[in-house]
Amino acid sequence: MQSIADDLRRDTAVRVGRLSVQERIALALSLGDADLDLYIKTSGKNRHEALRDLRAQRARLRTPSRAASL
Repeated sequence: MQSIADDLRRDTAVRVGRLSVQERIALALSLGDADLDLYIKTSGKNRHEALRDLRAQRARLRTPSRAASL
């Protein structure tokens, strides 16, 4: 049995698939901005602090590159 969530995921994939490359990039950037705004609101930090925290977290989770160590 297919769930409502499965239907929504399929519909979203179809809608995004119909977008041009430029529209997909704009969508991705707007989603990132919305996520940053939500983090700022929930953390109580300013934009600079929030970006610093998120960049540090992303760096901690990143697999070290052999090229970066040269």
